[in-house]
Amino acid sequence: MKLSDTIYDAIIIGTGIAGLNAAASFSRDKNVLLICKENSWDCNTFYAQGGVAVAVDDEDIPSHIHDTLEAGAGLCDEKAVEILCNDGRDAIDDFIKRGFLFDKDEEGNLLYTKEAAHSRNRILHAGGDATGRHMHHFLMQENPHKLLYNSTVTDLFIEDGYCHGVRVYHKDEFRNYYAKNIIIASGGVGSIYEYHTNARAISADMQGLCIEKGCDLRDMEMMQFHPTVFIHNRGARKQLLTEALRGEGAHIVDENGKRFLFEYDQRGELSPRSKVSRAIFDWKKKTGLEVYLNCSMFDEVFFRERFPTIYFNLRDMGFNLPNDEVPISPAFHYAMGGIETDLNGKVPGMHNLYAIGEVASTRVHGANRLASNSLLEGLVFSRRAVKDILQNDVDFQVKKFSNEEEILKKPIDSKLKNELRHLMWEAAGITREKKKLQEALEKIEKMLKKDIGKLLRLRLNTSRNIVKSAIYREEPLGAHYIITKR
Repeated sequence: MKLSDTIYDAIIIGTGIAGLNAAASFSRDKNVLLICKENSWDCNTFYAQGGVAVAVDDEDIPSHIHDTLEAGAGLCDEKAVEILCNDGRDAIDDFIKRGFLFDKDEEGNLLYTKEAAHSRNRILHAGGDATGRHMHHFLMQENPHKLLYNSTVTDLFIEDGYCHGVRVYHKDEFRNYYAKNIIIASGGVGSIYEYHTNARAISADMQGLCIEKGCDLRDMEMMQFHPTVFIHNRGARKQLLTEALRGEGAHIVDENGKRFLFEYDQRGELSPRSKVSRAIFDWKKKTGLEVYLNCSMFDEVFFRERFPTIYFNLRDMGFNLPNDEVPISPAFHYAMGGIETDLNGKVPGMHNLYAIGEVASTRVHGANRLASNSLLEGLVFSRRAVKDILQNDVDFQVKKFSNEEEILKKPIDSKLKNELRHLMWEAAGITREKKKLQEALEKIEKMLKKDIGKLLRLRLNTSRNIVKSAIYREEPLGAHYIITKR
């Protein structure tokens, strides 16, 4: 029987931590299909460096909740945060029981580090600064279900509150796949920004498709920019310099050696990401000086062992770490907003459609994500979504749909994609102004009227939603920093 003739128990779109852990939460006797846009490792999980935040023990849970709510600047759903922090320890313990190895000290104790806006050390890591890669590799080895590579989802078959399946472009043809439940775990929106740390396949098309299907996006103005990124490397994805570097002592300085962050916040390098990003952006603009990450306080052997990914990647670019200072700039990193869901990942108004991970909005991150909460979110809410599916078996007759599809790409698309990236960086980036946002909205509307392919249209749908949301929220909040007066 062909894959496309099967009616699956579940189809999972995306193979990052949320999608793969959802797959692992289904027993082997369930018929599950994972759909991967390109290669399995082309996801944000694979490139996550810092680690996964989790309460060290039961006594630390209230503090983890407090830190998450504080970072979220009043926009968090408090119940979602309580779920994340209360269920997080169990999710990590389960991950360890399944065989995953986090870094430990010589006595065999788990090593915890600190990152910005955390009140204590509670970040677990693996392979030094290769936590995401190690977790992704573990979940791929563990996966017992079918996985379809190099496949782009181009449509969701939604009718009368049910999602019957998906249309996929695979091997130069369109194929339809059907299931009792659909889980979207496709990640964020990185590719719509000129400078970003995201995997290449993260292009905001599923968010744009959900808009066309009548599903709501929420808090899309809340885009997080990572403050320490080397943006001068080739390729769209820029080289992230994990926040754990600053958590363990690295400094941000200008070309005169001044640690200027303390002029913006008394916590200096350990201020929330949004404040550090804006401080760097403002200092460069105000002084005209270059800004660097200084790691000279680290012993070279320790640095190479604790941050091997950064050490070898930057060495290949000509840097001798930890001795050399690295020029840095903020870059887009994470979308707090996404497809609106309930606390089980279910999309409102839908019987069998779920969204989990970065693509979703449970409001667990609010207006600003607390460092390293995203991997934990993927583990916790993927388990909740699958539990909800298994406890509420949906009984409906799956309907078959035509496999005819629009043209996905047209000649003008590549040029417009580049224009869109620059436009979003300038207008909907770290600092925003209402006039620039309105001008950006007009340009996006004009692009949508051109003879473009479907995939670009979906990307533009998402971009328009981000810009409209930024215009609507007129006062600064969290990662949304809009200038109200000139």
